[in-house]
Amino acid sequence: MNIQIIAVGKLKEKYLTQGIAEYAKRLTPYIKLTLTEVPDEKAPEQLSASEEEQVKRKEGERILAHLKPDTYVVATAIEGELWTSDKLAQHMEELAIYGRSQIAFVIGGSLGLSDEVLQRANLRISFGRFTYPHQLLRLVLVEQVYRVVKIMRGEPYHK
Repeated sequence: MNIQIIAVGKLKEKYLTQGIAEYAKRLTPYIKLTLTEVPDEKAPEQLSASEEEQVKRKEGERILAHLKPDTYVVATAIEGELWTSDKLAQHMEELAIYGRSQIAFVIGGSLGLSDEVLQRANLRISFGRFTYPHQLLRLVLVEQVYRVVKIMRGEPYHK
């Protein structure tokens, strides 16, 4: 299984990069994990609704450029479905059974994902109704991918 995580913005915080690197290392025996960062669109703090849409559209174009036509796309979105780790593991097993081995998770920038990316997504999931910094969500997502792989393999997950 090939899993790609496409995220907007450059991750600078050392504690986040170290955490992501740890889970990526743990995943090495099981899957091929690719982490792709796309540049965020520079914008002032105060934006009109149309300016926000323009920023999301530009970031969305950068995300879409990294998606192959046969990739199964999972968008992380606050309005997405609330799933458990077990349900995600079951879904990924079903994808593998049906030959969908290319899976991409996408994380938008601080304004979220563009409509174009959300329309391209095969699935929208939420990590809760709380708002997380998009940089922190990368670490949470990589940890969940690791947890899902362990569930799929029937192996214990050491907390």
